[in-house]
Amino acid sequence: MEELTIEWRHYDKDGATCDRCTATGSSVKEVMAELTNELAGKGITVAFIETKLPEEQMVQSNLVLFNGVPLEEVLDNAAADESHCSSCSCMTGSETTCRTVAYEGEIHEEIPADLIRLAAYKALGLDQK
Repeated sequence: MEELTIEWRHYDKDGATCDRCTATGSSVKEVMAELTNELAGKGITVAFIETKLPEEQMVQSNLVLFNGVPLEEVLDNAAADESHCSSCSCMTGSETTCRTVAYEGEIHEEIPADLIRLAAYKALGLDQK
């Protein structure tokens, strides 16, 4: 049986994360629930890993991996960058940036469900329904 492991990495301070990571996490969990049902019939299991990061690893915050490969490497025409994150800045007490993903000319601070779904199918070598 084939497996797809989706890992979501995000900064965590006392059980809380920033606004953009919260939105990304909601999208990941939504897609996970859908994919688990959709892919079961194809003999594919879906696993989820949530990795909470300390401030020292902020550079990896808001990162989604598919079988260990970052979303921006799975999708053609995608790239990672970063931008100021006021939510993380409030949490850390200093000016902080968070990861963003640019895809087809659009910059996403929160990674939307449609990009996560597209990357999941591409990571598996499947055409999206």
